[in-house]
Amino acid sequence: MSFWKSLAQKAIRHFDAAECTECPKGAPGADPAFATAVTALGAKLAMADGLAQDVEQAAFLNVFQPDAGARRDVLRLYDLARQTSLGFESYARRLAKRYHNCPQILEDVLEGLFHIAVADGHLSHPEETYLETVADLFGLSRTTYRKVRAGYVEPDEHDPYYILGLTPQATDDEIRVARRRQLTEYHPDTLRARGLPADFEPLYTRKAALINHAYDQISRERALM
Repeated sequence: MSFWKSLAQKAIRHFDAAECTECPKGAPGADPAFATAVTALGAKLAMADGLAQDVEQAAFLNVFQPDAGARRDVLRLYDLARQTSLGFESYARRLAKRYHNCPQILEDVLEGLFHIAVADGHLSHPEETYLETVADLFGLSRTTYRKVRAGYVEPDEHDPYYILGLTPQATDDEIRVARRRQLTEYHPDTLRARGLPADFEPLYTRKAALINHAYDQISRERALM
């Protein structure tokens, strides 16, 4: 089943037309505006690092599969859009405006874009900046972005979830427990019980501060959801 069609089914299943006027039944699979925007976003993402590759186009067609009758027009638009990464923000804003009441649809589009970005085996810094900007324009939370990202690349050492030994899918209770457990591990009394010299205390004081900072960062992000 094509990605477009699966999105259309999600729209029908999760959003009642009476509650979500921006997500009419049958959309986005039958929405030309959706097709245009995601094609342009996928193509311009391929140019984010300065070199559009065939593997990225193949990944685009694998995820955002157009119907046979629309394939030629989609490929023509893709070729035009991938001449430059400039202007992708306007397409992201169009989707955000049209589907602002359907955040799951926008999240799924972001996931499709991640699939394209890592098609060449890695996520470059320009690609990550592009995806972060798209997520922001979609109005998706930082936690949602981290959750999608975690499915495609390893977290970096500065990621607050990584610091707490968790994933973005962790519940609020799991986050609180992880923080408490780690703070206990690096408490001065615990260090003394291990027989470590006092010289180690400043090191673990900094570690405790890092844990608290990670917890506070996650709490702030989740408060914005």
